[in-house]
Amino acid sequence: MQELIECKNISKTYGKKPALKNVSFSLPLRGVFALIGRNGAGKTTLIKILSTLLEPTSGTAEIGKINIVKNPAEIRKSIAVLSQEAKAVNWLTPRQQIFIYLLYRGMGINEAKMKTEEVIKTFKIGKNADIVNSRLSGGIKRKVLIAMVISTGSKILFLDEPTIGLDPIAREELWYILRRLKKTHFIFLTTHYLNEAEALADNIGIFDEGRLVQIGTLQELRKNINYQYSIYVQESRISLKSLKRYGKVVKGIDNKLQLLVDQKNADLLSKRFIQQKIRFSINPISLEDIFYYFTKKQILEESYE
Repeated sequence: MQELIECKNISKTYGKKPALKNVSFSLPLRGVFALIGRNGAGKTTLIKILSTLLEPTSGTAEIGKINIVKNPAEIRKSIAVLSQEAKAVNWLTPRQQIFIYLLYRGMGINEAKMKTEEVIKTFKIGKNADIVNSRLSGGIKRKVLIAMVISTGSKILFLDEPTIGLDPIAREELWYILRRLKKTHFIFLTTHYLNEAEALADNIGIFDEGRLVQIGTLQELRKNINYQYSIYVQESRISLKSLKRYGKVVKGIDNKLQLLVDQKNADLLSKRFIQQKIRFSINPISLEDIFYYFTKKQILEESYE
């Protein structure tokens, strides 16, 4: 019988302000679960509760049948957490920071040394391993923190916005590592980058204003909105009214029209636009389209130094 992570009506209130509203789901403890949502949606609050850094106001959760509220110490033995607030210690080098963290986690000296060298090699930070963190770039320091968490060997990883501050190459390198890890680990990932969720996730959760509004594989989410294709067209001679019978129509601020359509209407409109010599593009429904459909908002992909 496979182990599960199960949330049961978890709510969290700060004063009178609700941060989480009856969040429930059940997932196998394997692969990558990506939670996407806008700033303030409640993603970080949920990850803190599940990793025992915060108690829920009501509800509970179990990880492999261990209750997070009743047995937090037991949960902590099998997880490792990278929070958004985590920072590299300025007066330590990456090698020292990883090694000391592993000792703190209870690892023996020899094993901690071996794991430190392994992860330094895996994350390609060897040339920076003995430079104090205060002299390293924000992106390198973020890599060190990710390496530190992964070096524990924990089978359950909670990564809250892990790729903030990473350049595109470093982000791709991390994706490669996570793809390998997810074969034997469970990775709970929050992210602003929709392409990251598409590239890595076995299951995706869409969070909005403290609620989990949808959860499933990318294909299941596509199926849930009943549209398989997105068509973009920018033509002043096409009216919204004439297109609404084909599917859902969204008008952008640049006057470009987006149509969410099923397979049949994708074929009909493609033929019509070709015959009328109207320029258009057509693609399978993206995660951004799905997010917008369920939340009626555009996700904010913020830029970081």
